[in-house]
Amino acid sequence: MGFEAAPFDVVEASRRVWLEHWDPEAASGMAVFTAILRSYQLLSDQVNNVVRSYDLTFARYEVLTWLATDPESSLTLSWISKTLRIPPATVTNIIDRLEDDRLIRRVPHPSDARTTLAVITPRGRKLAADATRDLNSIVYERIGLPEDRRTQLVQLLAELRASGNEFNVERSDEVIEEVGSRHAHKRDHKSGKSRLDVA
Repeated sequence: MGFEAAPFDVVEASRRVWLEHWDPEAASGMAVFTAILRSYQLLSDQVNNVVRSYDLTFARYEVLTWLATDPESSLTLSWISKTLRIPPATVTNIIDRLEDDRLIRRVPHPSDARTTLAVITPRGRKLAADATRDLNSIVYERIGLPEDRRTQLVQLLAELRASGNEFNVERSDEVIEEVGSRHAHKRDHKSGKSRLDVA
């Protein structure tokens, strides 16, 4: 069930209130926050409608898709918590539910007895693929902005996130490259090629 259209633009109305009654210098910042919040509510409602049809929450879906795309099809619970910004206790609950539904299984880490890995099952991989297909066609492909404006918006929000220390700006590109290399190495290994063969 989606939201009904508001009778007016609450972001613009709030900006004018701030200009008139509160702090003119803060009005644009407040408008940014309110615009992001209401956009999140709008899109979150659409996304949740899709994942609910698969008996998932977005948090469980997100964990599944990271597992489905990991070269080893497994992640440590601590990595999930740190990277996806999910408290450890919540990660445990998510993994419990996914395991109960036979979408993942827990296994001991091969070289660290203190660490547990979550490993996706074939059933989990299929569910992640089906849910992602629907999210792409129902929500993501229909985001109400053309491609160039989407890119611009993502870049602007990256600047905002970086200014708030939401991610390590200095190491981000390096870590992303490492993740990409892991995926490439796994693909090359499966196809019987060495890294030199495809360089």
